[in-house]
Amino acid sequence: MANATAVSKDQWTTEVLGSSVPVLVDFWAVWCGPCKVIAPFVDQIAAENAGKLEVRKVDVDSEQELAMQYGIMSIPTLLLFKGGQVVEQIVGAIPKSAIEEKVKRHL
Repeated sequence: MANATAVSKDQWTTEVLGSSVPVLVDFWAVWCGPCKVIAPFVDQIAAENAGKLEVRKVDVDSEQELAMQYGIMSIPTLLLFKGGQVVEQIVGAIPKSAIEEKVKRHL
């Protein structure tokens, strides 16, 4: 079963911007309650779309440069990249169905 995996600034260009499939990136932090609420949804979406979608996690505390680069002001924030560009942004803890709806239109 595929789960969301961590990505660092060093891996960003290869794993996110250079991916041949869309990449959903979860910007989160360990201390963030709403992040913990959506984490299982993000992992389920990763497993259910294996091969069609990559799912990565960015800890905003350890990867502050990435968070600043993409203007992350509140967490959780999910960014969907396709062809190296942000095509969707989801802010806050929302239901799994709402996340899926935004993701599926880009698969």
